[in-house]
Amino acid sequence: MTDSALSLLGLALRGNNLAVGEAPVEEACKTRRAWLVVSAADAAQNSVDRAGRWAEAGGVPWIRVPWDKEVLGGALGRSVCAMAALTDRGLATALAEKLAGRDENLHPIASLLNEKKNGRAQRPAVPEI
Repeated sequence: MTDSALSLLGLALRGNNLAVGEAPVEEACKTRRAWLVVSAADAAQNSVDRAGRWAEAGGVPWIRVPWDKEVLGGALGRSVCAMAALTDRGLATALAEKLAGRDENLHPIASLLNEKKNGRAQRPAVPEI
């Protein structure tokens, strides 16, 4: 696990700041503890759709990460992982910023989370990408 962005997810898991799997992600979004929902690059469309709906209902951004389910799961001590939700604002911001460095389409999400982190915004509408 040499990818620093992927390492952030492992750090979040060890700090109990990551909901992993469908039921925990849904619960984190419904209780508004989630700050960022991620889906694996090769997650099934129905899983992607559910993650997107839960994120929208919770008022948080959702992104597809560049890793497949096996790589994402391996970083989290599982065989596979299709989705997860970061429940720590700082870690969610750090992950979004690292991923935005690779994909300029993610800059609005990174900026949104950074504004929330600095207290300038309170869960505004999630930008469409």
